[in-house]
Amino acid sequence: MRIDDTNFGLGGAPLGNLFAPVAGDEAARLVQHAYACGVRYFDTAPHYGSGLSEHRIGAALRDLPRDDYLLSTKVGRLLQPDPGAPRNQHGYVDVLPFTQRWDYSYDATLRSVEDSLQRLGLARIDLVFIHDVARDAHGEAQPQRLREAMDGAVPALARLKAEGSIAGFGLGVNEWEVCIDALAHADLDVLLLAGRYTLLDQTALPQLLPLCLERGTRVVLGGPFNSGILATGTRPEDGRSVYFNYVPAAPEVIARAAAIEDLCAAHRVPLKAAALQFPRGHAAVACVLAGARSVAELDENLALASFAIPASFWRDLRSAGLVAGDAPFPGGDPP
Repeated sequence: MRIDDTNFGLGGAPLGNLFAPVAGDEAARLVQHAYACGVRYFDTAPHYGSGLSEHRIGAALRDLPRDDYLLSTKVGRLLQPDPGAPRNQHGYVDVLPFTQRWDYSYDATLRSVEDSLQRLGLARIDLVFIHDVARDAHGEAQPQRLREAMDGAVPALARLKAEGSIAGFGLGVNEWEVCIDALAHADLDVLLLAGRYTLLDQTALPQLLPLCLERGTRVVLGGPFNSGILATGTRPEDGRSVYFNYVPAAPEVIARAAAIEDLCAAHRVPLKAAALQFPRGHAAVACVLAGARSVAELDENLALASFAIPASFWRDLRSAGLVAGDAPFPGGDPP
């Protein structure tokens, strides 16, 4: 199975107890329900709950036919056992008793993959992403971390691919610029890019996506809701803050999102449906990856991912200047 065969994937961050706990039986039910509904791509990472997401996803997938789905995880953080580890770390709650240490070296990458296989309880990982090697995670140290990844993690993953242990590898990041830098040094099979080609943010469109088409690098678009605003809308019923890119949204972002929201209402198109479907219009995007905390939330996402959106909505979206003028739409440009 290839990533292009999937279209929609289940992101595993919520199953690591991101922001709030998810019961173990609910996590297992969610993963197995996703498979029963036709989802064939599952993504996780050591970072998600300090291994909790990998444990849960591996256990839920273990008795399913292994060749019938794709599984990805990430490298760049090693987990170290620590009986005194905080229960809440990095936005995750009730995590496993490990602390995290950055390491993009060759040996650490091989160890990380082996550790992930142990936590998953599975014999194979299909795709491996070098995780968070961008400026938002490392600040001024980012160039050094990127060099470490290019000199260490990339050769290690290339070896695993050549041996047939994995099918492919790339970066898993929130910033498109680091993908450009990495592609100048390495041939990457796939990028997991969160939030940079969405209904609200098309900053990856001018440079990165054409380069991916040229290089044959496929894109998995994570964070289609931009960490909240395209899921809750700009006027949440519970009065909570509106988030964009993991922080409270700036007034100009809220204004743009509100205009999109109003256009959705005029066309009777759910905002979440437009957000889930928009990225799939670009030929470089193989799959949209969205997390879920419950069976009900997953069912809603699957229904909205196939919701019939009229061509007039996409046409009016462009006419109003609410997306980039050269952004392609699902099904082609509207007449």
